[in-house]
Amino acid sequence: MACTAASTALLYPSSSNPRAFISPKSALPKPTLSVPNSFNGLRKPFQSQASRSASSRSSRSPRRSFVVRAGELPLVGNPAPDFEAEAVYDQEFIKVKLSEYIGKKYVILFFYPLDFTFVCPTEITAFSDRHGEFEKINTEILGVSIDSVFSHLAWVQTDRKSGGLGDLNYPLISDVTKSISKSYGVLIPDQGVALRGLFIIDKEGIIQHSTINNLAIGRSVDETMRTLQALQYVQENPDEVCPAGWKPGEKSMKPDPKLSKDYFAAV
Repeated sequence: MACTAASTALLYPSSSNPRAFISPKSALPKPTLSVPNSFNGLRKPFQSQASRSASSRSSRSPRRSFVVRAGELPLVGNPAPDFEAEAVYDQEFIKVKLSEYIGKKYVILFFYPLDFTFVCPTEITAFSDRHGEFEKINTEILGVSIDSVFSHLAWVQTDRKSGGLGDLNYPLISDVTKSISKSYGVLIPDQGVALRGLFIIDKEGIIQHSTINNLAIGRSVDETMRTLQALQYVQENPDEVCPAGWKPGEKSMKPDPKLSKDYFAAV
């Protein structure tokens, strides 16, 4: 099934359009791997982009060196692609429009392959069980797959002990046209499902973080929370940056050759 096997689809982003995908070149060698027929082998990685020149440093605003507004690629640093779609929430069909959260909340937007599969419900319910913690730090969670709202509803109405979701504390969005998955660069075109992409969008509507797992690998709610808290901290303290593994209450760092030594001397 979709949530437990990998895929051999090769995706190459167009240099002029980050959301456009072209077919793999026939001359490229394809890896071989014996896996279930539902997903054929392993995907090749995206081709790397040419390195971009770093922003010039400003003595008045150190933040400019570390807060990036990207060009066309990657998605991080760019406005999140807006969408309006049907969703299931509280056993009802609703409309969700991403832009309605701008200026109000942070958003955790995550994609999963298919309803009624295996790894997917473990992630979906884990985020639901921790929803209150995200709510306390002004963040909404939105789940997305290519299934219909009727499939979402049936899955929500299925008990967890039977592989269902039970009641969820956030909306499950239907992307039957696959347009949302494509705009976020997570769609596997020849199989019509999304990879496990996760995006943290700030209150200005800018994507500040993304991760994309292959189909067999579940994600960590703890790491999503930690990354979100680090993002919120540096946005509230623009003259500071967060070192590896930073958690609230731990020492941060000044992005300066001299002042950063205070951090290194303390660890």
